[in-house]
Amino acid sequence: MIKELDVIEKSHPGERRPDWLRVKLPSGEKFKEVSETLQKNNLNTVCSEARCPNMGECWGAGTATFMILGDVCTRSCSFCAVKTGRPPSDLDWDEPRRVADAAAKMKLKHVVLTSVNRDERKDGGAPIFAECHRAIREAIEGVTIESLIPDFRGVWDALQIVIDTPPDVLSHNLETVPRLYRNVRPQAKYERSLELLQRVKDQGLRSKTGIMVGLGETREEVIRLMQDCADHNVDVLTIGQYMQPTKMHHPVVEWIHPDQFAEYKEIGETLGIEHVESGPLVRSSYHAERHV
Repeated sequence: MIKELDVIEKSHPGERRPDWLRVKLPSGEKFKEVSETLQKNNLNTVCSEARCPNMGECWGAGTATFMILGDVCTRSCSFCAVKTGRPPSDLDWDEPRRVADAAAKMKLKHVVLTSVNRDERKDGGAPIFAECHRAIREAIEGVTIESLIPDFRGVWDALQIVIDTPPDVLSHNLETVPRLYRNVRPQAKYERSLELLQRVKDQGLRSKTGIMVGLGETREEVIRLMQDCADHNVDVLTIGQYMQPTKMHHPVVEWIHPDQFAEYKEIGETLGIEHVESGPLVRSSYHAERHV
């Protein structure tokens, strides 16, 4: 019998998660190889830091999302399992070389980068994104890159540093509907995130964003958010089920049925979003190679 993994904490005592949220335990030689390569290069992944339910599938296929700028975030989003605190003041300027080296050893053709927030820095750590882009392209011929960036607190000069050495897809997650920002994403601003996505498009890049559902939003709020994405010319939208990483995090308010995810995909693409990846286990970097 194939073992399966409970991918979330129960939101209420005695409540069972739906059957459609069962995933296989990580295993296999490729999974082991990826894990060892990351450890040898002293690299973090959002796969493990954020306890992604797709880690076994993605690592087993030889793909991973590198989390740069350390493993301590300056923000305290109630949905996220990444550590919160004050990071070391200096940037790790050797990190781009290690990321590129690991990506080359893993024989990746599509590399995904993300990061913690570094709000203590005026540049938000943007130069490390740019250096990673350069190093990866030098290490792997024909590689494509997606970078999932923070909002840089609206310091658009920092965003420009990333855009000047661009990835193939530049992503920034809205995460949830605006009504829930105060509880879910208190240090962020919905309108600021939309402005970032528009600035990305205005400079000719392919833009992408993602949200979680099951946090207490309504269907109508999700549709309004998708309309905002269409109005800001977002190319790719991902929608996935929120899964509570620990009992200390925001509770799961609702398990969204796969049929509702299918409807969201249909509505989003009808509104004009080119590609909507929508499903219970979808995360922002899931099937990222399809979004280039």
